[in-house]
Amino acid sequence: MFRFLCLFFVLATFTSCGRKPARQQPEVSGAEKQYVFMPPMPPAGMMPEEARNYLRVHYWDRFDFSDTMFVHKADSGRMFRSFVEFVDIISDRPTDPAPMQALMKRASASRPMLDYFAGMAEALFADPNSPHRNDEFYIPVLEARLAAPFYDEYERMAPEYDLQLAKQNRIGQRANDFRYTVASGRSATLYGLKADFVLLFINNPGCPMCREIRDGICASPMLSDLIARGALKVLALYPDEDLGEWHAYRKNMPASWINAYDKGSVIRETSSYDLSAIPALYLLDRDKRVLVKDATEVWRIEEAVLERLQPAAAL
Repeated sequence: MFRFLCLFFVLATFTSCGRKPARQQPEVSGAEKQYVFMPPMPPAGMMPEEARNYLRVHYWDRFDFSDTMFVHKADSGRMFRSFVEFVDIISDRPTDPAPMQALMKRASASRPMLDYFAGMAEALFADPNSPHRNDEFYIPVLEARLAAPFYDEYERMAPEYDLQLAKQNRIGQRANDFRYTVASGRSATLYGLKADFVLLFINNPGCPMCREIRDGICASPMLSDLIARGALKVLALYPDEDLGEWHAYRKNMPASWINAYDKGSVIRETSSYDLSAIPALYLLDRDKRVLVKDATEVWRIEEAVLERLQPAAAL
C-alpha cells in the first residue's frame, strides 16, 4: 500500500473540477513552500468535445516528470484533485487505456515519480469504495510498475497479483464460467444459462448495500419486464462458506431469481472473480460477454441493457 493512499482517498471526497491556468511552481503556504501543478487551458474557440479531446492528450504537458522534488513538496490535495479531473476527462471512454498508458510511460522516469502517480491511481481505481474504480485504467498502472526496473521480486508480488485479478472478466470479453449450487443441491454453470442477458449479482446475506441493489433491481420496470419475459436472468450468488446464513436469508430473494451459492468457495480459491468488494454486479450478454463489470449501481445495468436493445428496436 502506497504511503499516499489514505491521504489521497480522504481528499477524493473533496475534489472539484475547478482549474486555473498556471504553471507548475512553488506556492507559499504560511512559512512552508509547496509545489502546485495547474494543467493547461484548451485553446480558445474549441467546442466542448474538442476541448475534452485536447486535454485527453495534453493535460500533463506542463508537468515536469523529471522534478522528483515535486513528490516531496507537492500540495498533495491540489495534485490529487488535478488527477481526479484528468480521470473525469478520460472517463467518457472507460475502456480506452491509451491516456493512462501515456501518463504512466512519462511517470516511469524515476521511482519516486512512478510511486507517486501509481499511489494516486491505486486510491482512485483499485479501492473498492472509490466511485472511479476502473480496472481498464488500473491495468496500465500495474503494467508500468512491472515493466520498471525499480522494484525487487518481493515488491513485484502485489502488482503481479493485482494485474492477474484486474484482467479477469474484462468488458467485451467472455466472463469466467463457474458452477453454482441451489438449495435443492442441484448444480449448473453460468454458461448454461440461456437468455439475452444474465445479471450476476454477487452478494452476502444481511449486507445493507446488497439489499439496496436487490430492491433497486425489483423496482426497475425495464429489468422487471425483461425478467418476466425470460430475456434477463438474475443469478444471485453467495461466494462464502457459511451456508446457515445463506439458507436463513433465502426467503428474502425474489422467486424469479436463481439464488445460489459457490460450493467449496471455488471462485474465491481460484480468484476467477474479484471478491474484494461485495456486492458486485456483472451484466453479461447471451454469449456471456461482459457488458458491465463489478458495478453497484442499478442504473448502469439499465443503461447498458437499453443501449443493447435500442439498435435491435431500430431494425
